[in-house]
Amino acid sequence: MLDRSALQSSLLPLSLCLLGAFGAVTACSGEPSNSKSKSAPKNDGVGPQSTKPEQVTAEGNEKITAAALRDRVGGIFGELPKEMVSEKTSITEAKVTLGRSLYYEKRLSKNHDISCESCHHLAKFGVDNEPTSPGHKGQLGGRNSPTVYNAALQFKQFWDGRAENVEEQAKGPVLNPVEMAMVSEETTVGVLKSIPGYVKLFEAAFPDQDISYDKMAEAIGAFERKLVTPSPFDAFLAGDDGALSDRALRGLDTFVSAGCVSCHSGPGIGGTMFQKLGLLKPFESKDLGREEVTKSEADRHMFKVPGLRNVAKTGPYLHDGSVKSLEAMVDIMVSHQTAKGSFTERERGDVVAFLGSLTGVLPNELIAMPDLPKSGPSTPKPDPS
Repeated sequence: MLDRSALQSSLLPLSLCLLGAFGAVTACSGEPSNSKSKSAPKNDGVGPQSTKPEQVTAEGNEKITAAALRDRVGGIFGELPKEMVSEKTSITEAKVTLGRSLYYEKRLSKNHDISCESCHHLAKFGVDNEPTSPGHKGQLGGRNSPTVYNAALQFKQFWDGRAENVEEQAKGPVLNPVEMAMVSEETTVGVLKSIPGYVKLFEAAFPDQDISYDKMAEAIGAFERKLVTPSPFDAFLAGDDGALSDRALRGLDTFVSAGCVSCHSGPGIGGTMFQKLGLLKPFESKDLGREEVTKSEADRHMFKVPGLRNVAKTGPYLHDGSVKSLEAMVDIMVSHQTAKGSFTERERGDVVAFLGSLTGVLPNELIAMPDLPKSGPSTPKPDPS
């Protein structure tokens, strides 16, 4: 569980709040349990594995042991769950099976050429590595498509937080004229009912219930709630002193000392709040952020702080995908979001090494593309209009 007192005692007043904007607003545009996470490889993905992790030095700070550092940060981040459960819905095998098929289903788009997977490639850490993603007729979205991995840990969905959870989020792209461009919920349900295989899958997932748009979204959400990626950082938190390189451990110490954890805390390493982009130093952006949802000037340039898991794999960064490298993103955030103002070259490298340790293990069996049901005689044809 998240130890709030530990969090508060470790923070500086101001923080690197939008570092998570690296993360490629949840899917298309993420409620933890107490279960233990799966094992992770003992490497941070950036530097060599430490052979003597007990002596770790953060530049400018006193030497700190790996165990002492773990004691310092464990309550800030908490334990990564095996699956991201919700009090509002259950996760069953039948729902996950249906949701996986729907995630890959291009017939949920007007021209049968776009699916969730089109912009959120599961084999590529849940992103397409594009600044913004192409949708119906090649139209580009206005914001960077984020990763779906670990997204259900986040307290809201989309960069502006307009969806409460992954189930609500899953409804948006299907009807968005720029993305999948379906005409209506009724049209979408009609497509699903026209495919005999989906009728059977819905009956298994939701016995004695009609196929509906809400049930479609619930099934996709059940699948996404299984998309958890345990990392070397989790192995470190669980007690493995050799899970991270010395450089990554120094980076973690710097990350905490610089106040980054005032926004990037919890099992998702963020995703628990909104914050202004340009908190201490103005950041030029035409995107009004959450103001577009609330119509309040107080929310101008406010964005959801995304989680940092897999951030080394999910560039380009920021809400508009305008920053290509993780190193550049770290420099921008420390400059605009923190009282520290800048990192030395060594500090930057150490922080990047720590962020690399958040790269997790993909659930390859879960994400394998299934054989999708065949169309029925009344299934609509692709419509490129």
